[in-house]
Amino acid sequence: MNKLELLRTFVRVTELSSFTQAGESLGLPRSTVSEHVQALEELLGARLLQRTTRKVQATQDGRVLYERSKDLLAHMEELEGLFRQDEAQLAGRIRVDMPNALARELILPRLPSFMDAHPLIELEISATDRQVDLLAEGFDCVLRIGAQPDQTVVARSLCSLPMINCVSASYLQRFGVPHTLADLADHHLVHYVRPLGSRSAGFEYLQGNKVQRLPMKGRVTVNSTDAYKSACLGGFGIIQVPTLGMADELARGELVAILPDYPPPPLDVALLYAGQRHLPMRVRVFMDWLAAMVQPHPDV
Repeated sequence: MNKLELLRTFVRVTELSSFTQAGESLGLPRSTVSEHVQALEELLGARLLQRTTRKVQATQDGRVLYERSKDLLAHMEELEGLFRQDEAQLAGRIRVDMPNALARELILPRLPSFMDAHPLIELEISATDRQVDLLAEGFDCVLRIGAQPDQTVVARSLCSLPMINCVSASYLQRFGVPHTLADLADHHLVHYVRPLGSRSAGFEYLQGNKVQRLPMKGRVTVNSTDAYKSACLGGFGIIQVPTLGMADELARGELVAILPDYPPPPLDVALLYAGQRHLPMRVRVFMDWLAAMVQPHPDV
């Protein structure tokens, strides 16, 4: 039995925590996936996966093998790619995570151009505001907005998103328009935190080149960008958001930009990837495409 195929199967099971889903992604019956993993365990003389009725999880030996296997399979793909001069022949699966707003407003509408140019590449796209663990969850790259606290990965800076303060028209009818920082004492902020339970930074604004924070009251706290925007449209308070994705609501008058003299600090956009892991050509090509899609955008 082909040892590389055994490793590919094991890597997919580890990434998806499921024999069934791994089989679907590889085009194999679940029974074959199970046979591959069992054969690999017998070959190595080690238990690689812990199976329960609810979940499949890598053992300690399995985690070590997973990390080594990713590198080995990537190197093999590069060797195969040395003789492919046409990028259209790049093949394989790419697993990427990105924020909801960027996926919805910017990346997914333009994705057909990439897929048409690379018909043999398959994409797994996680669109979430959760801060994923790139290494533990098996992502090839992550497109992230905001601070990059993880020092175990490489961050490729792409651009900065301009920000605005805005509020719903219905809110302004009830509470009036704030013009100064002092006015904010009589207003509410929709608080955005990640994760829930952490403390909100409050109203953030630039004073010169320094970021200042003003604590504000607020009855609603959310942890997703979609809920953040919806809470604002519902009249619960002020939000501070990238201009990207707000044009329609602003044009219709559902949302109103306020406090232009106190702009929020821009948010950095970066591509994250594992520095110690060799990147397959298909991942590098996709990352370059993502960078090109983000950087020239008129709202970025």
